[in-house]
Amino acid sequence: MPLLDRITRPGDLRDLKPTELVRLADEIRAFLIANVSRTGGHLGPNLGAVELTMAIHRVFDSPRDPIIFDTGHQSYVHKILTGRQDRFATLRQPGGLSGYPSRAESEHDWVESSHASSSLSWAEGLAKGFALREQDDRTVVAVVGDGSLTGGMTWEALNNIAVQPELRLVIVVNDNGRSYTPTIGGLATRLRGLGQQLSAIRTDRRYERTLAAIKRWVSRAPVVGEPTYGLMHGVKAGVKDVLAPQGMYSDLGIKYLGPIDGHDLVELERALEQARRFDGGPVIVHCITEKGRGFAAAEAHEEDRFHAVGPIDEVTGAPLSDSPPRTWTDAFGEHLARIGATNDAVVAITAAMLHPTGLTRFARHFPHRTFDVGIAEQHAVASAAGLARAGLHPVVALYATFLNRAFDQVLMDVALHGEGVTFVLDRAGITGADGPSHHGMWDLGLLGLVPGLHLAAPRDEQRLQEALDTAVGIADAPSAIRYSKDPLPAPLPAVRSEGVLDVLFEQGESRVLVVGWGQFAGIAVEVGARLAQQGIGVRVVDPVWALPVSADLVRLAGTHDLVVTIEDGGLAGGLGSRLAQECRLAGVRADVREFGIPQRFIDQGTRPGILDDLGLTAQQIARFATEAVLADRDVLARSSGAQG
Repeated sequence: MPLLDRITRPGDLRDLKPTELVRLADEIRAFLIANVSRTGGHLGPNLGAVELTMAIHRVFDSPRDPIIFDTGHQSYVHKILTGRQDRFATLRQPGGLSGYPSRAESEHDWVESSHASSSLSWAEGLAKGFALREQDDRTVVAVVGDGSLTGGMTWEALNNIAVQPELRLVIVVNDNGRSYTPTIGGLATRLRGLGQQLSAIRTDRRYERTLAAIKRWVSRAPVVGEPTYGLMHGVKAGVKDVLAPQGMYSDLGIKYLGPIDGHDLVELERALEQARRFDGGPVIVHCITEKGRGFAAAEAHEEDRFHAVGPIDEVTGAPLSDSPPRTWTDAFGEHLARIGATNDAVVAITAAMLHPTGLTRFARHFPHRTFDVGIAEQHAVASAAGLARAGLHPVVALYATFLNRAFDQVLMDVALHGEGVTFVLDRAGITGADGPSHHGMWDLGLLGLVPGLHLAAPRDEQRLQEALDTAVGIADAPSAIRYSKDPLPAPLPAVRSEGVLDVLFEQGESRVLVVGWGQFAGIAVEVGARLAQQGIGVRVVDPVWALPVSADLVRLAGTHDLVVTIEDGGLAGGLGSRLAQECRLAGVRADVREFGIPQRFIDQGTRPGILDDLGLTAQQIARFATEAVLADRDVLARSSGAQG
């Protein structure tokens, strides 16, 4: 019988012998590879966190002792050990197991941590709350790492944790040296490099036994014993400060243990137990782990160690799908590299996502003009403002959902100063399997608040290239380009222009104006075709640049009985509501009906399935417009009859 079948709760781990624990770790890795290979998901981070998660659950009493994961994608092993292994076939599927901690799934999940660097603030708050309520028998465990230590919020939390000796808080640093790619920055480099140098010594039990023996021997010496040991301890601490990374923590007043071999269960448990019993305040346990451990294909994958994968062959690691379709990310990366070849003022910035945002080609050709700042979006944007002030044009490539974290910097550092910075937002709109935190549905509402900002939502590759060419030429204001996770659509040429607008379809004496932005321009054309089949005059336009709202679009809206807007973003503060507002401000009467993402958190699922559930399909939108027009005809007919 596999040992994994005997694990239904964390307490079951405590009944296993040391040899059984090693075997269980192997079974968990095999389970992860087999299951995540079928569903896709964050494989590499979890392969590296197997022993670490097992040790945490053997030492601490979850859920009474909260375990909070930063970059919560490293929580799969935690899910397995807390009774959810039978649901892994549904991982990241509609209605299935979340790829992140989920309070709806289990009492063992305290925080739905799916954006990085917030766990220490949560942990500090929980530990402080327990202390205030005199629950001194509870310890909060925060698991950070996998790149999250590069986030400034982590260091803000540490600054406050350091001055609260009453907190029962253990901070486990899962140091795998990576987020997607190798972790960036001086702090991360110091932690990783020195940790590797010392791990062989520091994790050897003879090291601590020898220190203890020296203390006993020297301290017993008459008269000079205690002073001599004190001097030796001071020398030891000084040497450690030169060699090891605990200096930065001890300067803050936080107890440091490590570095520990994060794949040695005995050493992990010893260190975690020592941290649990320490009554002098918070403790940091620094563990060195290997991302992708136990899967040869992941270990050999230098780009990201299988940080996140789609369905793959569980033996070779090769993708199971045919050649993937060309993506917006591909098109952006290729064209930015072309721009960089002729414009040496263009530089690229990303926040630990060089490959996922398509900057690989630019970085290969222009390594000195490419800056990966780690998981630090706020710094990325403010740094971009400085680069712009120095005469360069930064292109900041992020996922749309992560721009949320740097809105203040977009507003106050870039826009207020009139700096020419371009934001390229990948995965805009509904994304699918990563759930509510990763849908790119907030950026339109946020960016619409920024004075002077230019925003494009291109409908195809040609329009993306044109938008990027235009954006890098804007020197006195921020610009943004957003696009979907969907594959690139087929080219969608305009039939003619209406001022600055592209007319994509028109038939009959137009009563309905359909406005489609970005990926939804194709849906808008299909809506127009459906209305035309019903004998309803219709015109479909793409504004090309969504913000600022053009006077041509406002004018055209006033000449139609009904205006239908379709956008892949949140309705509140979105492009449709902005058009309606601009019409009112201009004194133009327009009946605007906005279609977009409702302002609520949208669960995980497939993108087509979610769009269908939200009514964002051509069939459903066309049905609304048809019924609205027919209802208006009925009203007019009844009115005419009454007058007759």
